Amino acid sequence: MKPSSLVLPTTPLAHIFRLTPGQKTALAKLRVTTAEDLLYYFPARYSTIAEVKLIRDLKAGESAVVYGRVVSAKTAKAYHKKIPMTEATIEDGTGRLKVVWFHQAYIAKILEPDTMVKLSGRIEERKGALYLANPEVERTKELPIDSASSLFGTATRGSNAQAFFYPVYPETRGITSRFLHHHAVRLFEYGILDKFIDPIPEEILTRYHLPTLKTALVWIHTPQSEPDARAARKRFAFEEVFMVQLARRRERMATLLHKGFVIDATKSSTKDFIARFPFPPTDAQSRALADIFADMKKGSPMARLLEGDVGSGKTFVAATAAHAVVTTPPKDNKHGALQVAYMAPTEILAEQHFKSFIEYFKDTSIEIGLLTGSGAKKFPSKTKSKEATPISRAQLLKWVAEGKLPILIGTHALISKSVVFKDLALAIVDEQHRFGTRQRGSLTRKDAILPHFLSMTATPIPRTLALTIYGNLDLTLLDQMPAGRLPVKTEIVLKSNRKKMENEIRAEILRGRQAYIICPRIDAPDPEKELALNAKSVKEEAVRIKKNVFPEFEIDIMHGKMTPAEKEKVMAKFVKGDTHIMVATSVIEVGVNVPNATIIVIEGAERFGLASLHQLRGRVMRSSHQPYCYILTDTASEQSLKRLRALATAKNGFELAELDLMLRGAGELSGGKQWGISDLGMEAIKNLKMVEAARKEAHELLDQDPELATYPLLRARVDTDHKDMHWE
Repeated sequence: MKPSSLVLPTTPLAHIFRLTPGQKTALAKLRVTTAEDLLYYFPARYSTIAEVKLIRDLKAGESAVVYGRVVSAKTAKAYHKKIPMTEATIEDGTGRLKVVWFHQAYIAKILEPDTMVKLSGRIEERKGALYLANPEVERTKELPIDSASSLFGTATRGSNAQAFFYPVYPETRGITSRFLHHHAVRLFEYGILDKFIDPIPEEILTRYHLPTLKTALVWIHTPQSEPDARAARKRFAFEEVFMVQLARRRERMATLLHKGFVIDATKSSTKDFIARFPFPPTDAQSRALADIFADMKKGSPMARLLEGDVGSGKTFVAATAAHAVVTTPPKDNKHGALQVAYMAPTEILAEQHFKSFIEYFKDTSIEIGLLTGSGAKKFPSKTKSKEATPISRAQLLKWVAEGKLPILIGTHALISKSVVFKDLALAIVDEQHRFGTRQRGSLTRKDAILPHFLSMTATPIPRTLALTIYGNLDLTLLDQMPAGRLPVKTEIVLKSNRKKMENEIRAEILRGRQAYIICPRIDAPDPEKELALNAKSVKEEAVRIKKNVFPEFEIDIMHGKMTPAEKEKVMAKFVKGDTHIMVATSVIEVGVNVPNATIIVIEGAERFGLASLHQLRGRVMRSSHQPYCYILTDTASEQSLKRLRALATAKNGFELAELDLMLRGAGELSGGKQWGISDLGMEAIKNLKMVEAARKEAHELLDQDPELATYPLLRARVDTDHKDMHWE
């Protein structure tokens, strides 16, 4: 163990403390390997001794923390559903309590008789007897932190305030909250706080009444009161959003230093292209095109996010922008064309965009290429002017490099080293959060004029989140649906009204429509596995409904383990109408477009985020036929039902995203991790004032000092933590 004077923020924990091999492995799993990592590993919440209940004082319906001794524990099967479970009995000197864990038979193995445990959960009642259902469990030796008071005596508040207000951290096997807290306090005792320098300028801390870094680290790990903990969390939340805003703003400023292609979209050919469509653009589409055309005329690279609800017509906007670009000749070649790259996250979506563009550009003499991991195609074919033809990858790449192929659509294959554009003037990225910044940057060449960048997403994002993660992009909303689209009739279906739903689906299919049935799993759960997810599976459900529910209809399956060729074959049958019902996983969430499919059934809906449910529901919003969405759930949780009811009542995806933010918390919005922001940072994004304050301070700081020369600590943090952050 090193002397305390040698303990630095970068010192590995294994050099400071005696750690077992298991503890080292567990800490590495939490990404906590240095002293700084530990002090920046923040509590998820705080608890108090006041929450601890004696068994004799428990009441049904309340959440409680119970300490006790294990009397017995065994594995069992639930009487009705035969699901694996653990049953245990604990006692605390005031009584005994039954505890059950469904689908977690393995817990019985760690509950040896006479073991002391801490249990946190909800008290339920059955046939007059109380029991604790699915609680969090932790083996313990004594009361939380360092309290020496007996659970069965009367505790009085003494010098050790932490026994009454203590942090609860995200844990892993082998590392408890007690361990993390104890070692954080040891680091404080070693004087490590003197080695930390606050990266946030003092005037900003003063302006927003934020504690200094040293104070905030003490308050977040060892708060004396709830206001201390809140102030510390507010400071670190602000810090994270502020750093992201600095990084995004610097990216934008760097982009504006480059030249961009000048595209004049006021020419008559653009108007003629729009007139080709059988429907006039919505007001929202016209506004989006006006924004894009104004950007592309400036001579500096456009950086814009087009955010549109499912079915709002983003592809039309992208196609019109692409047409304006490829009908503009490059300066060095009046007979050539500027080029467009359109990158999609999956082969299914890339193929769909390719087919859409063929429909949009047929009879224009503009050639279009497709490049995916499965191969290459070109439109039009030499022999059939209305169709595409497979070509060699080498030939397609040669035409792209020579500037003879104006539009290239593809997947990640577009950013391989072998793909070289002659005059790339517009890069379009669909579902941008699925790509990292390095992947998107690979579409551009730093030694050339930067292309315009149009990012698109159908994932509705709350304004605060968009302002943070897309701070380097201008935002355009497509908040209108094309004329003739009917709102989806959304219904929550419980077991009692499943038969009614099946009859309604049958009637719709007999009218000529088609249906999707979405399941959370591909294969049936393995009954031998204690942690198996007990949810409907695609393969099992397809067999069940063919045999027992819809024997008269053609049923097929699709899931992520199938090859692209298998998926394409299945989709082709569904598009033709040969298949009546498609049983699938959420693989169809993005990009599948079958106008005749007007029914979607989502099994185990409580297992999906609201954003995913909304995306899935969007698959049946592709025509003028009345669409139906059935949300199936077995949950009795009021919180889950509240979320699902929000799906049924929200007018659009943007409203739904705001509801999701408030109901589930930002850390779970579309999976907080996909945005590259911590749960604490995501928590801050609920606070519009904080986001706007961080944005304002970042902009003002960079306007005065673009290189952050007078703030080397800030520059170092931005360069190391956010330079290549992947928003996926």
